Amino acid sequence: MGSGHGVRVSVLIVNWNGRDLLPGCLAALARQTVAPHEIVVVDNGSEDGSADYLRACDAQGLKTRFLGTNTGFSGGNNVAFGMAEGDVVALLNNDAEPDPDWIAEALPAFEDPVVAMVACKVLRAEGGTVDKVGHLMYRDGQNRGRGTGRPDDGRFDMDEEALWPDGCAGFYRRSALEQTLTDGHLLDPDFFLYAEDAELGMRLRWAGYRCIYRHKSIVIHRHSAGLGKFGLRKLYFIERNRMWLLVKTFPLGWILVSPWFTLLRHGANALAALRGRGVAGGAARAQSPFALAGCLVRALWDGLRGAPRMWRKRSGVVKRVSDRDMKRILRTYRISLSELTGED
Repeated sequence: MGSGHGVRVSVLIVNWNGRDLLPGCLAALARQTVAPHEIVVVDNGSEDGSADYLRACDAQGLKTRFLGTNTGFSGGNNVAFGMAEGDVVALLNNDAEPDPDWIAEALPAFEDPVVAMVACKVLRAEGGTVDKVGHLMYRDGQNRGRGTGRPDDGRFDMDEEALWPDGCAGFYRRSALEQTLTDGHLLDPDFFLYAEDAELGMRLRWAGYRCIYRHKSIVIHRHSAGLGKFGLRKLYFIERNRMWLLVKTFPLGWILVSPWFTLLRHGANALAALRGRGVAGGAARAQSPFALAGCLVRALWDGLRGAPRMWRKRSGVVKRVSDRDMKRILRTYRISLSELTGED
């Protein structure tokens, strides 16, 4: 696959009550120096006028589908993927606005046939700070964006390998996706929201594919515009789905020792909450201790209940690398406990 204009790029956008976000996102796509082949927008049963806006929109290459209910990020993208025709599929949040060279700067990475994923430099809309430049992984399945909260001061201005892209804005080789579908789906529909991009990234990594971070492929992200940064629903999905990610995609030996790392993480988060630092400190200010505890217990319980189903799905993961190689990859892109909790 070359990097020229002959490569067809399908941009997939899932919208749920994002009427105020769509104009900026679509306008940014209209300014691309390499135009997308198509823009596939799936509306997840919005009730804010999004459907009327999309029906009236005349954006070039726009294809729409209107669902009667909210099927989550996973379900919406699965529908969009079924409609897409491109050689490269780009996932893009409705609260993200790419720079004009977003597509042009990403495509050269696909000249290497082993590269199936391209991570972008995702910057926060507040200005001056990184949202994520690829991802890092903790030993219990919790993952976080690399560079989150760091200044955009040049330290990430180098093209290099990454673990996988963030679902907010990432590019994927279609032929690789088709080889690694989960029960026929692009994203695991059970995940619904959060960690579904990590699960996809793990599947592609198990299949022997690589991810390249392209620092000039830039997107501005209005972080957590959908559920809020410290919303209980968001925290629930993050905690539940990291358990499912662990059971479905981690090397067996690491699954067995993961409870110890979960205890360490929760202990570090409790300390960070008391100090008012990091994500845990923000959550403690936004929610009552009882609400947070109830959310955590419910997420852990639902995670355990769904674990047997995820274990059965392990057999569908295409594995072309050994457990040893996967452990090496995860160690290379591990995140420290202090960085994960925002205490460093």
